[in-house]
This record gives sequence, structure tokens and C-alpha cells, in this order.
Amino acid sequence: MMTTNGEARRQGVANRYLALLIGTVGLAGCVQIDTPDKPIEINLNINIRQEIVYRLDGDAKKLIEQNSEIF
Repeated sequence: MMTTNGEARRQGVANRYLALLIGTVGLAGCVQIDTPDKPIEINLNINIRQEIVYRLDGDAKKLIEQNSEIF
């Protein structure tokens, strides 16, 4: 049985698709995605430091010392 050039080309393409399909099916069992049994725990060690710096002139400082009951 003699095949023409077009039939041979179609058969070659079909064989490539078949090989790709077989390769894909063979790799299907290799990848698994599972959810963890325990919840995901994320530890963040963050130190928040806040500094308030203020300066008072001499008159304001004396006024605050004299009226310390309002502060």
C-alpha cells in the first residue's frame, strides 16, 4: 500500500498528537495539590516604637509648673 505525501504528513501530525496525549496522561499523576491539615500560622515580630519629643520655652514651662492641676 503506497501513501501519498499529504497522507504521510497527516499521519505524522496524528502521531505527534498521539505522543503528546500519551505524555500528558503519563504526567497527570505527578502533580498533587493538598490542603494542609493545620491552619497556616504566620509569626510577625514587629516592634512599634513611638516617640513624642516636645520643647517648651521657659515661660510656657513655668506656666505649666504653676498650674500643674490642669494638666
